[in-house]
Formats: sequence, C-alpha cells, structure tokens
Amino acid sequence: MSQTATTMGERLPNDVVEDILGQLPVKSLTRFRCVSKSFDSIITDPTFITKHFKLNLNQSESLISTNTHSGYLLYTTKVKNRSPSSKHLCAVVCNNDSTLTQISRFEIPSLFEKHSLVGFCNGLFCLASRRNDLNHIIYLWNPSIRMFKKLLATPFTDEYKKGHKRSVVGLAYNSQNNDFKILRLRSVFLGPGPEAEAEIYSLSTDSWRNVVITMESLRGYKPNFGRIAKIDPPCIFLNGALHTLAFTKCHRFILSFDVNGESFREIMLPSNPLDVATSVMQLALFKGSLALFALSDSFWGGLCNIWVMEEYGVAESWTRKYTLPSIWNSHCYCCTDNGEVLIKDATGLISFDPESRKQNILAIEDADWVGFTANSMESLILLDGE
Repeated sequence: MSQTATTMGERLPNDVVEDILGQLPVKSLTRFRCVSKSFDSIITDPTFITKHFKLNLNQSESLISTNTHSGYLLYTTKVKNRSPSSKHLCAVVCNNDSTLTQISRFEIPSLFEKHSLVGFCNGLFCLASRRNDLNHIIYLWNPSIRMFKKLLATPFTDEYKKGHKRSVVGLAYNSQNNDFKILRLRSVFLGPGPEAEAEIYSLSTDSWRNVVITMESLRGYKPNFGRIAKIDPPCIFLNGALHTLAFTKCHRFILSFDVNGESFREIMLPSNPLDVATSVMQLALFKGSLALFALSDSFWGGLCNIWVMEEYGVAESWTRKYTLPSIWNSHCYCCTDNGEVLIKDATGLISFDPESRKQNILAIEDADWVGFTANSMESLILLDGE
C-alpha cells in the first residue's frame, strides 16, 4: 500500500492526488501521512482539511434520508479492570429493529478526568471542568485523530464571590463561514452579582471575545424583568443558534444565540408549562424541534409535560404533546429523531416512546453521559494545529 501510494504521488499532479485523498476516510489519511513528506503536507494543509470536512459533511447529510437506521447513540462508559478514571467514548448505530451496532470506541484522555462533555458537533467534542474554580478551562477534542486543543476562558472574578456561580457552555458549527464556535455563559444565582456575561470563542481565529448580556439588549425584552440571575444547561444547537434556559427574579425564558450574527434574542416559554408548580425544566430536541420537558413532584406523584415548539421562534406554536407518569423521576439525557426519550433508571439506560408508552432496555452498561445525532462523521479538524 505504501509503495503504491508513493508511486501515485510521484506520477500524478498534486490536484489529482488531493482529489483522491479527499475521498478517503480519516483513519486512512492519518496512516497515509507516513507515506511521504508530500502526502503529509497535503493532508495537514488547512485548505485540504476544510475541503475534506465539507465533503464529509455533505455526504453525511445526504445519507440521513436514505439510512436504514434511526441515527447514532453516543455514550461514555468506564473501562473495566482499569483505574476508576479510565473511560471510553462509544458510538453505536440504532438499527430499525431496536438493536445496536457499535461502530467506534475511543479512549478518553486522562487529562479530561475532571471535565464533562457539554457538547458535540460534526465530529468535534467540547469538554468543560466540573469545578467552579476551574470552569474556565475548556477542551475541544477530535477523537478520530486523537487530538485536542486546550482553551482558556475568563475565570470567575471577585465580582462573582458571593452567590452560586453557574457556567454553561455550548458548541456550534457556523456553516456560513465554516467555523466552530463555543459560547460560554456566566451568571450568579442566589446573591448579588454582575449581569450575566457571554464569551464567544472562534476556532478560525483562535480567540475569545466578551459580550455583556442585559435584558434590555434582548429582542423581546419587557421592562422590570431584572437581571439574568441563572442560566441552566444544556445548551441546544438548532437552526444555527444555541439555546439555553435563563431566569430573572420574575421571568423565565429561552436565551437564544445566533451563531452567525453573534446576537442574542429571547424566545418565550409556554405560559404555564405544567399547570402546577414546576420544579425542574429542561430543554431538548424532539423530532427536530425545540422542546421543553417540565417536571414536577406533586401529591399524586411525579409528572412530566413535553412541550414542542412546532414553528421555530413562534411562542404561540408551543404545543403540549404528552403528559408522562412518575417514570420521569429518572435521569433524562436526550431524544432520538424518532421521538424516543433516552433515560437512565435503576435498570440502566432505556429508550421510552412517549406515544405508545413502551420502553426498551438498551444493551449499554454504566453509561454516565449520553448523546444522540442523526449523522455520524469524522474529520481532520484540529490536525493543522499540532
């Protein structure tokens, strides 16, 4: 193989070699870097990396409508017979017959031991520290090429000493200029503090910039709402924007950040999401639409209403689809594109169909993080930064 590739590189023009290499999977390209200096130069060139990424992205999106499966389940799990901090990131295909087929398994670097996965997009994963004093340390990780990039955001300052500090991080891809961006939101709850702040990181420029968020700066602002005191994960990427739940002293809403225009807006929540006192709310994607899980404990037991925004950005389109029983006292991760909800209870990880009320115990042990994606792709992103 090495001799054949070397001969090809010597006899064919560079543009033809680039076109051929552009069709190959990431695993083959990482091996071909050792064939010759010219191959290594081509594969690590930022222009080739971008070209290869766009080609893979288009192919993965075109396959979604023709797939014989419902998508890909991602999860992390501890490695048996290893140190407690040893974990793997696994990806499985969700077959239409409800079985799972593993397609990849990557060891998570021990450096990420005190970090949690907070987002993933087009083959890149974002991790943030679980500790408030270290939550300015963020990593971008590309498991396909086993490379990562350490990013240093702004630590909490003296202004944040009082109250409960909260940091929420989201990862997004800006298709208009082929750039990955990270949004980091900081707020102080249960105490005095400054306005909530935002930091935006651009991979293309490898730089951060600060943005102060005030209620007055949001489209849809109404007087007397007060400052944003609390921001809750997760950070959901949909329609070119990142979304998270935000709270003031007397108002709650979805804070939306447009990745391309780098502007914030307010999206209204359902006026009465649970019809009783809501104890927990969580954003999610449900069949490609923005959704709200409103959970509450009551005298009759736990309940959960699933609200779906049928027309994006239109508050009047919020529709209560399902009211679910006390099974929702379990931990909820996310939804599949088929509308099944992935939750973890005493039996392990299960998928639950809110329409039929049927549940399926998944053959996955000890998952401590779960995600779902309609398309699975690998890329060379971060390779040019080694």
